[in-house]
Amino acid sequence: MDNSKTFYNEILIDHNMYPGHKKHIPDANMILEGVNPSCGDEITLQLKVEDGIIVDGGFEGEGCAVSQASCDMMLDLIIGKQKDEALQMAQMFLKMIKGEASEEEIDALEEAGALRDISHMPSRVKCAVLGWRTMREVFGEKE
Repeated sequence: MDNSKTFYNEILIDHNMYPGHKKHIPDANMILEGVNPSCGDEITLQLKVEDGIIVDGGFEGEGCAVSQASCDMMLDLIIGKQKDEALQMAQMFLKMIKGEASEEEIDALEEAGALRDISHMPSRVKCAVLGWRTMREVFGEKE
């Protein structure tokens, strides 16, 4: 197994087993359910946004390791960021999943960049993008 696959597996397992953001956010003011009907993944994304800045966030739900870990990684990246920065991160993540992101963009995604090879696993793409797509929708963005 090459190093990138080992890195991918370690990060995925860590975020799935010990998600830092899988929790209820009682004072969240932006909440949206995201569902992946093809495999049954479900999340409820909860963000607390003040003055355009994501000050806290969490998610609840069930699903495969990829959907849960990806959502946790996303929250690592967007908490503390302005809405526009978070949406830009989502754009970079979606480009990466399509195999269109530059190395600089992938580096900017930090641990979420470990999911770069998911594009070679078409059945997992919807799992990986569930949290990101839900975050875009909560802010009123469309595809």
